[in-house]
Amino acid sequence: MFAYLVKRLFQAAAVMFAISIVAFAIQDNLGDPLRELVGQSVSEEVRQQLRDELGLNDSFIEQYLRFAGRAIQGDLGTSYFFKEPALDVILRKLPATLELVFGATVIIIGLSIPLGVYTAIKPNSIFSKVVMGVSIIGISIPVFLTAILLIFFFAVELRWLPSFGRGDPVHVFGYWETNFANWAGLRQILLPSIALSSIMLPLFIRLIRAEMLETLDSEYVKYAYAKGLQTRRIWFVHALKNTLLPVITVGGVQIGTMVAYTILTETVFQWPGMGFMFLEAVNRVDTPLIVAYLIVVGFIFVLTNTVVDLIYGLVNPTVNLSRMGA
Repeated sequence: MFAYLVKRLFQAAAVMFAISIVAFAIQDNLGDPLRELVGQSVSEEVRQQLRDELGLNDSFIEQYLRFAGRAIQGDLGTSYFFKEPALDVILRKLPATLELVFGATVIIIGLSIPLGVYTAIKPNSIFSKVVMGVSIIGISIPVFLTAILLIFFFAVELRWLPSFGRGDPVHVFGYWETNFANWAGLRQILLPSIALSSIMLPLFIRLIRAEMLETLDSEYVKYAYAKGLQTRRIWFVHALKNTLLPVITVGGVQIGTMVAYTILTETVFQWPGMGFMFLEAVNRVDTPLIVAYLIVVGFIFVLTNTVVDLIYGLVNPTVNLSRMGA
């Protein structure tokens, strides 16, 4: 376990190095940051002076080494718009995004496991056919259209739930504010969570169904039937446990990537998270904030991938983590 953990840390460091280079390299294609800082009325001489002060005229290697040296110390640059460290801006927005992802994850897990298992156990039932048909539709509909439909029906027509914003979240500590502390907060986060979950929920249902069908057709399940074990015990103890092993690997990584998928959901619902902040940063050509966002999202993905691999090894003792590759 220790040897595998060390290996994964080296791999994570290499991936983060690659992400930092890519994120830093694209800043030159995002436009001129001085346009937002000084406007159009400033002379070219003043512009060049500001470019020298900001180090924008230095070579790419010099700029990257300067950036990497600061990043190792936790300094990802200063936002041109907010006039404060970009990492602080992201940390203020991070709780809203993580809570949105958590809400979507609860919905995905709570629905995909029972629906996936049921459609595998009763593949010819009417309900199973309806679920599989709806899952195909769900895969086909983009998340922003799902969000708009949810707003139309539940906010505009029925007026059951709010259509935008985060409301008044309860302060917990530091930058952390939560929508899960009271009913008003839960009402605010419900529609965005449902919309975000629509990205992965159909895929999880179909994945669990496929794995469950394969497991039910395996020899050890047939042997359990032959021994006369209770059918429910075979389904939910023997078959389901082995079904969830590949789901943990694939699903854990996919849930981690939802942090990046929140951009459209947060935009439609005006949810004040990292995704909405990122689009605003792109519009303002706030280069340090854009680069910091890409690095933080990349770090979350790398961290999630490592944790999922470790969990997989703990759930499945037959896996020798010290000999695993990626």
